[in-house]
Amino acid sequence: MLVPRALRSLLCVLSCAWLHTGAPSRLKSPALPIQSEREPLQSKGLSGCSFGGRFYSLENTWHPDLGEPFGVMHCVQCICEPQKSRRGKVLGKVNCKNIKQDCPDLDCEDPILLPGHCCKTCRKGEDDKKQTGSVLDSFEYFHEKGKDKEDDLHKSYNDRSYLSSEELGPRESRTDFVAVLTGATESWLPSSNGVARARFSLTRTSLAFSITYQRMGRPSKIGFLDSDGTIAFEYRVPKGQSDMICGVWNNLAKPQMRQLQSEQMRISMTTSTSRREEVEGKIIKHRALFAETFSSTLTSEEENSSMGGLAMLTLSDTENNLHFILILQGLIKQKDKEPLLVPIRVQLVYRQHILRELRANITSHDPDFAEVLTDLNSRELFWLSRGQLEITVATEGQESRQISGFITGRKSCDTIQSVMSSNDALTPGKTGGVGSAIFNLHDNGTLDYQVQVAGLTSDFVGLTIELKPRRRNKRTVLYDLTPEYNKATGQAQGSWTRLEARHIHMLLQNELFINVATAHGQEGELRGQIRALLYSGLEAPRYELPTPLAGHFVFPPVRTGASGHAWVSVDKHCHLHYEIVVAGLSKADDLTVNAHLHGLAEIGEIDDSSTTHKRLLTGFYGSQAQGVLKEISIELLQHLDQGTAFIQVSTKMNPRGEIRGRVHVPNNCEFGTTGEMEESEFDDLFAKDPEELKKDPHTCFFENQHHAHGSHWTPIYDKCFSCSCQKRTVICDPVICPVLTCSQTIQPEDKCCPICDERKDPKDMKVPERVDEHPEGCYFEGDQKMHAPGTTWHPFVPPFGYIKCAVCTCKGSSGEVHCEKVTCPMLTCSHPVRRNPSDCCKECPEEEMTPAGLEHSDMMQADGPRHCKFGKNYYQNSDNWHPWVPMVGEMKCINCWCDHGVTKCQKKQCPVLTCTNSTRTEGACCPECLDSKEEDDQVMKAPDKRRTWRH
Repeated sequence: MLVPRALRSLLCVLSCAWLHTGAPSRLKSPALPIQSEREPLQSKGLSGCSFGGRFYSLENTWHPDLGEPFGVMHCVQCICEPQKSRRGKVLGKVNCKNIKQDCPDLDCEDPILLPGHCCKTCRKGEDDKKQTGSVLDSFEYFHEKGKDKEDDLHKSYNDRSYLSSEELGPRESRTDFVAVLTGATESWLPSSNGVARARFSLTRTSLAFSITYQRMGRPSKIGFLDSDGTIAFEYRVPKGQSDMICGVWNNLAKPQMRQLQSEQMRISMTTSTSRREEVEGKIIKHRALFAETFSSTLTSEEENSSMGGLAMLTLSDTENNLHFILILQGLIKQKDKEPLLVPIRVQLVYRQHILRELRANITSHDPDFAEVLTDLNSRELFWLSRGQLEITVATEGQESRQISGFITGRKSCDTIQSVMSSNDALTPGKTGGVGSAIFNLHDNGTLDYQVQVAGLTSDFVGLTIELKPRRRNKRTVLYDLTPEYNKATGQAQGSWTRLEARHIHMLLQNELFINVATAHGQEGELRGQIRALLYSGLEAPRYELPTPLAGHFVFPPVRTGASGHAWVSVDKHCHLHYEIVVAGLSKADDLTVNAHLHGLAEIGEIDDSSTTHKRLLTGFYGSQAQGVLKEISIELLQHLDQGTAFIQVSTKMNPRGEIRGRVHVPNNCEFGTTGEMEESEFDDLFAKDPEELKKDPHTCFFENQHHAHGSHWTPIYDKCFSCSCQKRTVICDPVICPVLTCSQTIQPEDKCCPICDERKDPKDMKVPERVDEHPEGCYFEGDQKMHAPGTTWHPFVPPFGYIKCAVCTCKGSSGEVHCEKVTCPMLTCSHPVRRNPSDCCKECPEEEMTPAGLEHSDMMQADGPRHCKFGKNYYQNSDNWHPWVPMVGEMKCINCWCDHGVTKCQKKQCPVLTCTNSTRTEGACCPECLDSKEEDDQVMKAPDKRRTWRH
């Protein structure tokens, strides 16, 4: 059975749509009836949603039917939500959530799960209708009571019509999280007065984080803790003076991503100063993160208070209403387990003068609070834009506690930037020109800008920051940068010091544009949207103007509507870091472009007559590409140093270059890329606490010691072997000693290989480092060792260890290393297996081995059939697994397998029941007769009763 289309639709909805899994339901009533799945037909011109090949009207709800063998997901409820397009047209957007958490608590002792239901119910005769009704009534009461306020509070969050998710590339889809870090009360360290705010963005398997902190020293390390309290990832904070910490956790494992999505992970920060401090907090999703444009970190004047909080604020789109949500930690001292109702006072303050005051009650179990400050006057808006307004939160009573903080524009490690292209102009064209800009917003509302323009078709006329026009000829200019523009350099640099609060709000919501007008394009020849570029963790100097990419720089010049810019840097290991942003590329320009494939990014030297030093950076989708290039030739590094290198983006329409830019990156890499520091970095990474290693499922246990995954060491049993740990598997290979040219050698007791005797032959004490100096052997970069002529070995590639699917040979006195892939024999059995995870080839099981198969039992199947992809996982041919469905989890009653590149799934076959009343117990795949189950329960309970009587 092939994977059904509806399952692919569900996976797409979960990865592409804006989900509100933690937000209140948007349904009018929780008792809204589920619509029939019997082929709803689309009416012509009717707005709605398509899901799994079916059409649903606006606000319809349904349980997704994933087809055989998965069936209907009764615990997943989807709704077709109305969304406004940029033209005001109402469209539908699918939003699915898990409703199992909304199941009511039942009074009965042994509830049952009836077929076709998500929630368990009491057996017949047990009346739990009153309880169910009360749950629904109370839900509807609170829902209706807060509906008007909720709609008003979140109206501005959703009104981003022209920022639809359909315009974002796959790399740009993300999930945001937040955490408030306060003094760890359960830590052995003394209580801290520090407070930190952390914002996270999850894209694919990478988690970028931006952290600001107050009232504490600079942290030395950051730890991410899983649900068991084990450190899943540790980040060592680089030294610096900034109060902003930027980092990325790459390659999150699936269990860690699930814990992150289910809000089971925590984050901690510790300092290394004389007075060690630690703050920690829970990582959560929050519906306000999408709209947040202003923020405040709330701290206390009390020493060692372990109190803190966060205020997330935003302005309404049309009115001067300031919406805010408070997340409070440690403000309420709770001694009892029962929820405690606490009155609080929230004030908006300017230089100790109270401007606004609100009073409300919060509970100790849920101290978050949301409210709206309506109709801010011009003075309040001015003070808000300058970062001079302070928000204070205090409890009322005898033991009053207070936290406060100044409100500023939202801070993050993201870069505010813009690429201006002719295809994005109000009157689109293809000029081959480019504009590039970067911005920096300060706490006092000042916006620094750097702009560069190139490839204009006529004289420059104006450079402005504008709103999105309502009509093409009705531009709204907010700020004129023209006086700062230097026509000789094509650049403008300066500061916009009078941003209004509304301007800051629109800037951080990606609602502003930058426009370049020329003599032939009075309304604008180049135009670009000002938007935040997510922090990537690469060593790219985003504070500097990037390299502009344009068709104007291609040889011969290309008149294209596309343009771009790129940040490029070379680190101390001579590795190239790059980030590329492209705008104006359209599918209409090239009908042969599949999906959103926009091009290939390359780097090379300016002289096109030589292709020797041309390197492919990446093929990319969407509007961004980023990465690290490690293996770079000396010639290309020299071209980068001299400014004679280029970055080029090519498409199918223009395979010889659509846009290009010259790159100048000064570097000291005269001898090419180096890896001397990498080994020590790996050693630091793998030097973990022994107790932590025991909890890691990938740890290897060898010679009575635990070794981290990816580490390598010399075993005790033989110092002439080198071992590595690869996901609980230990792999050991012999050490090949280098050839020495000195006349006298000695054999150290703790070493495998002999060394030159420095006492007797001081002239020959140097061991060769490269093959060029000593032709009698080969130097291999992977393991950085000398290999004797004629020897063969499996190559060692950090951090993966020894690659058993390849064999390298040292070609005699030439010093040349030749590596080739292992060729595995054809096997006669139907289900070959891989004996060890590190093995390259598969072999037949002993019971299926034929004489032909026995001859090659030491060989392995490397060139087997094609693999299968299911969700985001890859499986080898004949692999079996239980599928994992989002919001449902692992489906143990369905078995999937890979059949020569095709995923097939089958549901467990259940026996036909003859009874009229059946039920399904939790964890069981098949239903059982209700009568027989009761008899079995009585039989099982009887011995327990007798046993109790005897005692």
